[in-house]
Amino acid sequence: MNNIASQSDEIIRAASNSLRAQKTVPIGMKARALRKAHFWGKVRNAALAVGAVLIGAGIVGAVIDGIGFWGVMITGIAGAAAAFVLMRYPDMPMPTTESLKHSDLETLAGKTEIWLEAQQPLLPAPAVKIMQDIGVRLDQLAPQLSTLNENDPAAREVRKLVGEHLPELVNGYKRIPASLKQQDNKGKTPEEQLVSGLKLIDREIETVTGQIARGELDKLAIRDRYLELRYDGAGDQ
Repeated sequence: MNNIASQSDEIIRAASNSLRAQKTVPIGMKARALRKAHFWGKVRNAALAVGAVLIGAGIVGAVIDGIGFWGVMITGIAGAAAAFVLMRYPDMPMPTTESLKHSDLETLAGKTEIWLEAQQPLLPAPAVKIMQDIGVRLDQLAPQLSTLNENDPAAREVRKLVGEHLPELVNGYKRIPASLKQQDNKGKTPEEQLVSGLKLIDREIETVTGQIARGELDKLAIRDRYLELRYDGAGDQ
């Protein structure tokens, strides 16, 4: 009976995750901006390719005194094919845990938001709600990051928070078997630990944003002791 109940729980959670996957929503304006920039980059490349095809056809026509009906047809097909391919490919690269650690400051917030969006189907609803709040914090942080040098200690601390602590917290939760995510561990279930950890990171991002805005870079230090929650059983079931 226990096995049957366990299997039923797994099916319910899988169905819930599937429904959440269909309802994944964007997190933050910086993610939208990166996607828009990628789209318009493809539009530019497609326009250049079509232009090159037309110029090539014009040069050939000048050399041979016209390209005729079939030449026009071939030019049209070639231009349409080039535009079609370049508007479909390449896909926008999906940020990874590793790439977030080395992202430039200008795109760090947006890439983190895109990475968080991809995690939504794998996380409980309360965590997804906090991730939306983190997206707002990252939008607020992004303009402040533009004031930092890539090699500033402050920049390294921000990358540590956003590029290491946040992904490690989420990945630690994902590694736990679904059957154990509702079990109590040191007073909290892994889901509750995940939510608590995300709240801490949300507040830390707010603090960092304020410190950078006020120029208090000497005070900027990610407080690891507050982030130890991610080790407090979240990945040690």
